[in-house]
Amino acid sequence: MKLMRTEDAVGQVLCHDITQIIKGVTKDAVFRKGHVIREEDIPVLLSVGKENVYIWENDENMLHENDAAQILYEICRGDYMHPTPVKEGKIELVADIDGLLKVDDAKMRLINGMGQLMIASRHGNFAVHKGDKLAGTRIIPLVIEKEKMERAREMCGAESILKLLPFVHKKVGIVTTGSEVYHHRIKDEFTPVIYEKLAEFDTEVIGQILCDDDHEMITKAILTHIENGADMVICTGGMSVDPDDRTPLAIKNTGAEIVSYGAPVLPGAMFLLSYYNETIPVVGLPGCVMYAKRTIFDLILPRLMADDPVTADELAALGQGGLCLNCEICTFPNCGFGK
Repeated sequence: MKLMRTEDAVGQVLCHDITQIIKGVTKDAVFRKGHVIREEDIPVLLSVGKENVYIWENDENMLHENDAAQILYEICRGDYMHPTPVKEGKIELVADIDGLLKVDDAKMRLINGMGQLMIASRHGNFAVHKGDKLAGTRIIPLVIEKEKMERAREMCGAESILKLLPFVHKKVGIVTTGSEVYHHRIKDEFTPVIYEKLAEFDTEVIGQILCDDDHEMITKAILTHIENGADMVICTGGMSVDPDDRTPLAIKNTGAEIVSYGAPVLPGAMFLLSYYNETIPVVGLPGCVMYAKRTIFDLILPRLMADDPVTADELAALGQGGLCLNCEICTFPNCGFGK
């Protein structure tokens, strides 16, 4: 491209969009890439501060910003997402389904660390809905070397930076523990909260079993749900270190593999995650899930609903951002909790 005085550019082809910003009214292109400048366009260009304009000159070694943005989009694109039309050198990715967003942080850092390239996304491991914006891509200059964009492709390889895992239907069994509930001394306030959380996803509660503070009874209840076809079992109560809190032992005695008993998240430190036969999550929920607006359960449930295995290392990494500030007006997930 070459730079030319606007007054001398009649008949030339613009190589980039010209944006007009009127505060509170509009921010949009008054002229698009490829527009042939006319005499009557000159006052408009001058009014948006363009005393000089870049005119397109073909160069087989360079790519225009729109073409480069397309390459970045292709690097990011996973299943169940589509692009917006390119605008001012930017392409955004939009979700086609409800699901769990996964972001390859290492690859994104490589691309953004190259200079002149940028990808900005939502945080991974959170639920998104159909129509949600997932990411935006563009280059910083108006043109860029083809070789650099090809290098970016090679660095990322065959796997896309973004993935959208669809939520799957889950049959859920609930095990409610505690002598006070089992003997009907108090009302069960926990289960309605679980139903409320599960209602955000495609779930079917196949049953609830009440148990005394008896680890053998709790173990049997968990296995009964699994025998009845549960894809996930949620245990409430009995998760502290008090001598009569037996739920962790009961979960272990099912033969489930314990991923972690405890998580660096507040509220939710006494959370337990395990997998029965490697595929069926069996979770123990601490009492805070019953009364706190958002807890560890809100961070982990979307991953369980997308069949995305959670590791002990990933739970440990929740420490930074794992403190809920219990804001008077909760904006989760549009806040720092879990990020």
